[in-house]
Amino acid sequence: MNKEDIEFKPKFIERYEKLTDWEVFKKISLSYLRRSIRINKLKISIDECKERLNKQDWQLTQVPWCKEGFWVLHTGGRRDIGNTIEHSLGYYYVQEAASMIPPLALDPQPDEIILDMCAAPGSKSSQIAQYMKNTGLLITNDYQYIRLQPLGINLQRMGITNSIMTLMEGKYYKNSNIEFDRILVDAPCSGTGTIRKSFKTIGIWNPDAIKRLSGQQKHLIDTAFSILKENGTMVYSTCSLEPEENEGVVDFLLNKYPNAKLEDIHLPGLKKSPAVLEFEGKAYSKEVKKCLRIWPQDNDTEGFFVAKIKKV
Repeated sequence: MNKEDIEFKPKFIERYEKLTDWEVFKKISLSYLRRSIRINKLKISIDECKERLNKQDWQLTQVPWCKEGFWVLHTGGRRDIGNTIEHSLGYYYVQEAASMIPPLALDPQPDEIILDMCAAPGSKSSQIAQYMKNTGLLITNDYQYIRLQPLGINLQRMGITNSIMTLMEGKYYKNSNIEFDRILVDAPCSGTGTIRKSFKTIGIWNPDAIKRLSGQQKHLIDTAFSILKENGTMVYSTCSLEPEENEGVVDFLLNKYPNAKLEDIHLPGLKKSPAVLEFEGKAYSKEVKKCLRIWPQDNDTEGFFVAKIKKV
């Protein structure tokens, strides 16, 4: 689909005019998205990987908020950063720069028991395992067999040895009798932050789907909190920009559990926008101010939403 052929639905325009500077958002959503990679320090040092790619005319520019993250540009105009021997060897993962934020917020530590509830295709799981230094236990879950295939391939390619994969809907983890030190819920969503990567998102967008997804997301975040250890940390994230999928879901959790406390997320060099405190007549807890709402125009990335929650 060419961007010249794209038409935004009137309801979409009406909604996003309330949420942000529509013209700026529209312009960047239809613009080129920089390619980025995350170097896998389980297999190679940052300097060695940079040196190998530099020799192939790839220029790497540091992602400010992730020391392993780099935007990549080829002097000859190539875009196929996934078509190198280094990629096949698992020396790096092709990962959007904003997608690196949830594992950083989660702050995994060695020897912990961690759950990635919606793990496929494995970018964030492999990042979590890297920060765990391949120790402890990382459970990577998804709900469709077809999604486990790329997850398994990517974890193997990246040299992850501390993980096991499970196949079930995330909500059934309530019956697992396992408590986790940390949990990532990178929830299925409408993907309105990823228009730059997939223009078809504009065509399939509709308010009814957002309501349905919001219900699923509330089930997932509720389940995750219930199986989190006391003093454990959970990160809830989406690549959506819809308040009902983001602040609305976090607000639901805060209202249901008095021992759920939001924590600030500080990452150097990351620009963020204010969280949505009220939308279409629905007021959210003032605590959601601590969430990260990242518009594509903030850092020239995809849009993302990240909340860090402590069980006290």
